[in-house]
This record gives sequence, structure tokens and C-alpha cells, in this order.
Amino acid sequence: MYNIPLRGLPEGEREFKYDLDKSFFALIDDGTVDVKKGDLKVAVSLKKTSVAFELSFDINGAVQTPCDRCLDDISIDVATRNRLIVKFGKEYSEESDEIVIIPEEDGEINIAWFLYEFIILSLPAKKVHPPGTCNKAMSSRLNKHKAKSMDDTDDDVDDDMSLDDSDLSLDDSRWDALGDVAVDED
Repeated sequence: MYNIPLRGLPEGEREFKYDLDKSFFALIDDGTVDVKKGDLKVAVSLKKTSVAFELSFDINGAVQTPCDRCLDDISIDVATRNRLIVKFGKEYSEESDEIVIIPEEDGEINIAWFLYEFIILSLPAKKVHPPGTCNKAMSSRLNKHKAKSMDDTDDDVDDDMSLDDSDLSLDDSRWDALGDVAVDED
């Protein structure tokens, strides 16, 4: 379904369209996949030149992935453009992030894994719900185990668990002596 035949194509441009949904992510699932479902539109423009095939990917839609804080699903918008250069050779290899060599006798490329990588790489490193919208039960359980400074009280519960650098600082008199050290600048 995601194979694009390359051998025998005349020079010029072609366009392929795909709708990615839960069945696409089930096809990719190797047990480590965080994204299990989505609704994405993909447009692939293929341009054959005399020495290579240039594929341009335009991917738009949304995916569902677990929130890094509460583990409930969160919808994240995806809008990404990527490029891939495909050349024929003796055996499969990836010369760089954008250049792939495929065996000439195969004559086609399966783009499913590339689509998945483009989607995953477009997601933010930190995938969390907006403040105050995380699962309340999970938030309260995690707050019980959150590191607290000496100034925190039990009444000061942060429902959305937004951690910043001040949450991680603890009062520790062992570091006080460092404040008295003068930096010798030449």
C-alpha cells in the first residue's frame, strides 16, 4: 500500500495521496510505538530526474499520544514537510537523513517507515496537556511523590504538575559557602 514503483518511470512529476489513521500506526507498531492513532493527510510529490528520485512529503493532521505527565491520550497537531532523495544501487543503504539507496532489482520503495519517522520527529519533545487539564487522579498521585523544597506545604498542591527549576531546588546549607567565593577575572 505504501510502495511507490520507481523502475520504468519516465522523467517528470507524479503525486501520491495517503490518509493515515489507526490502521497505519497498527501496521508500524513494533511494541515501542507511542503513537497508536491519528488522522493525517499526506501528499507525496515525486520528481524523477536523470540520476535520482526526489520525494517531497507534506503531512498534516493530528495524532494521539500519551501525555508525559498523566498518561492520558493527548491530541497533537502535525504539520511537517520533508524531503527524501532515492537512488538505485546494488544494495539498500541510507547515505544520510535525506538520501536512500535501494536495490535496482527491487525497483520500488516502501515509504511507510519514512512517513512514521517524519511524524514522530515533528512532535514536541515534551508532550503534555495544557495546565489544569491533566487527569486529576494521576496528578494527585504524582504530587505525593514530587520532590518538595523546605518552603512547600501540604496545602500547596499543583494540580497540573507543571515543574520548573524552582520545583527542583532544595534548601541545602552545604552550598552556602559557594556564594562567598569571588570569581577572579583577569
